[in-house]
Amino acid sequence: MDIAVLAGVSQKTVNVVLRRNDVKRRARGSWKRKYQVNEDYFKTWSPTMAYVLGFFAADGCISGQTQTVSFAQNEIEILEDIRDELGSNHRIVKNDETGVYILNIHSKIMKDDLMNIHGMFPAKSNTFNFPDVPDEYLSHFIRGYYDGDGSLYKKTFYIVFVGGSEVFMDRLRQIINSHIGDCRFMSDKTNYRIHISGKKTIKSFLDWIYKNKNIFLKRKFERFIDLYKNLPEESLENRKLKRTNDSVIYRKEVFLRKYRHCFDIQKSCNEAKINYSTYVTWVKNDLDFKAEIETINSK
Repeated sequence: MDIAVLAGVSQKTVNVVLRRNDVKRRARGSWKRKYQVNEDYFKTWSPTMAYVLGFFAADGCISGQTQTVSFAQNEIEILEDIRDELGSNHRIVKNDETGVYILNIHSKIMKDDLMNIHGMFPAKSNTFNFPDVPDEYLSHFIRGYYDGDGSLYKKTFYIVFVGGSEVFMDRLRQIINSHIGDCRFMSDKTNYRIHISGKKTIKSFLDWIYKNKNIFLKRKFERFIDLYKNLPEESLENRKLKRTNDSVIYRKEVFLRKYRHCFDIQKSCNEAKINYSTYVTWVKNDLDFKAEIETINSK
């Protein structure tokens, strides 16, 4: 408006001239915003951007009705790190029912970039493809996805990834195989799982994703360090797991996933197709499983 007054022309004329000369302008209404964010963040690849994109692939959501991009996590610290990385001052809120923290970013540009550049859409969990991540950033992207949807079981030396998109999970499996060797791919009617097992294989995988790390979920990294700090080098030999053990780990994953949402032991037992007595045995004999239950109950 000021330019139009100084030039003695209409605002429409100014807009025409700016468009003809390809002058970049601020998004409509951006000067009125209460919260700030680097709206072009997902346009340019970097190690940290790859991590944030991987984390979003696991724990992010795009609104179908508003210009909102959301990140969710049980631990507020990682969302604070992501918010700082995005150059944002948006508030982080807590869902009192689930105990989950949520960072909502209001930006049409960021939403469009996630959809049009990286192929992530509303209700993406069952449909989206693996983004076209440059090779040099794959370890950072997968570290972000691991922090969002990966689980490390210390007692059995087991890592599990869970996702709803078959094409995404199959591509993730291919990438992991190309870097650290064989991993197992399992599925049920609603979810797909990648299993990585064995002391040596897991160490190779975690060494890869944490190499040159920048941003990361500290709890999971410390879990990795604690797992291997007192382990003799000669013990890093893989132990082939029996299919029965795979089945137990899978059912524990199903139970925990349900319990995080409903806080109901019996419903979670039904979802995992186990008896209550089996649940009691798991709590008694599996310290990792017991710790996960206690963490959920503390929220």
